[in-house]
This record gives sequence, structure tokens and C-alpha cells, in this order.
Amino acid sequence: MKNRIHSLFETKKEHILSLYFTAGFPNLNDTLSILKNLEAGDVDMIEIGFPYSDPLADGPVIQQSSGQAIENGMTLNLLFEQLQSLRSITQKPIVLMGYLNVVLQFGEAAFIEKCAEVGVDGIIIPDMPLHYYISNFKALCEKNQVSNVLLVTPETSEERIRQLDSYSSGFIYLVASNSITGSTSGSTFRTDYYQRIQNMNLKNPHLIGFGVHDKKTFETVCKFGSGAIIGSAFIKHLKENGTSKASVEEFVNAIKG
Repeated sequence: MKNRIHSLFETKKEHILSLYFTAGFPNLNDTLSILKNLEAGDVDMIEIGFPYSDPLADGPVIQQSSGQAIENGMTLNLLFEQLQSLRSITQKPIVLMGYLNVVLQFGEAAFIEKCAEVGVDGIIIPDMPLHYYISNFKALCEKNQVSNVLLVTPETSEERIRQLDSYSSGFIYLVASNSITGSTSGSTFRTDYYQRIQNMNLKNPHLIGFGVHDKKTFETVCKFGSGAIIGSAFIKHLKENGTSKASVEEFVNAIKG
């Protein structure tokens, strides 16, 4: 199976920048304009979060954006409607990230098929157990060429990491700490953990997320992986500076230098 995610990692091995934003935030119809401006800003990959009322892994910034998006009227149905013109806007790899309950309400097969229809390349469902993925999603993902990205934390055993690596497709999401998203504490960056993963020579490349928020932290984690995922800092920037092309490019340039 090969899609835009695989093509990205084949052509670029380091300093990959993936930005996350919540669909329907700050405003209900901002999704496509943010995508256009991220395309112009030349990020490497884009993650779109579909909101959920109880986002357990997320910190206050993403929780607030999720709540606001729901208040604005964002649903998974509406997001897929908005994404119908996705591939006329960008050819960047697109990943949808959200929680299993929302997907189950939409329908497992319908969700993966819709992803394929609009041109979504991958999914990240942090609360989906591996056994559930294997029994309910694996065949669907492979049939529709939709990557499933699995998460590894500092507490994940080597045996479990290798198991996750064998079932992940595209890349591994290396969670920088056991905390929630948006943490900016120095303890977030455990270089011994990054080095341990690097030394395992996994099948999949990995991106590091949770706590990466500026050029310094981006450069730090890029020493240990193919790149990084930034979410909370970008959402905070959108809230404070708006979603214009100039605003988005300012944020990307500040990270990439």
C-alpha cells in the first residue's frame, strides 16, 4: 500500500513539519482556507482533528478548540462535505485525527471509505485499541489505501513498540511525554527515550509530538526523528492571529526558520 504519506517519507528524511488544526475552529467554515494557507506555507503534512466532546489525550488549548468547533456546528459529516474539494487545494498528505466514539457513530466502513473518497491519506485514533484495529479496521484501511498511524509513549515496552510498528502504516507517532498535548515543560523532552527508539531501527519512520511548539523544540526533536507534529501552538496562534495566509505563513516560517 502506498499513498502520499509514504511518498513524503521516501523523498524527505528529516525536518518534516506536520501541523494539526481542529476542523470548525475558530469558525465553522475555516477548514478549507486554513488548508489553502498551509499549502502556501509549504508544510510537509497536515493533520485535521475532528472534534469530540471528551478529548482525553488533549490539553486545554485543543480541548477548547474542540468545544468551540462543536458549538459552531462541526460534525464529521460536515467535515467530509468540506473536504470534497480537498485535492483541488493541496496535494500534501492529509491525516484525520480524532476519537473512536465519533468514528463508530459515523460507521467504521463509511468512515474509511469517505476518507479514501475525499483524498485523506491516513488516520490517527489515539483511543482505538490495537486488537480492535486489527479486527475491525485493518482490512478496510488496506483496501482503501488509508494509513493507520499508531502511537508510542515513553512507557511502551520494546516488544509492544515492535508490535505497533508492524501494524502501523506510514509513520509512528512518537508521543514526547506521558502528559497531555500542549505541554511545554522541559521534562517533556526525554532524549534517552528518543535515542532508544532511534536505535530500534523500526520499519516505519517516526514523527515526534506533544510539547513541540517553537523552532528550538522543533530542532531538538528533529535530531531524533524524521520531524515533528505541532498542534496546540498552531491552534493558539490561529486564535490569537487569525487564519489568514500571512498569519499561517508567519507561524510556519518561525518554526522552519
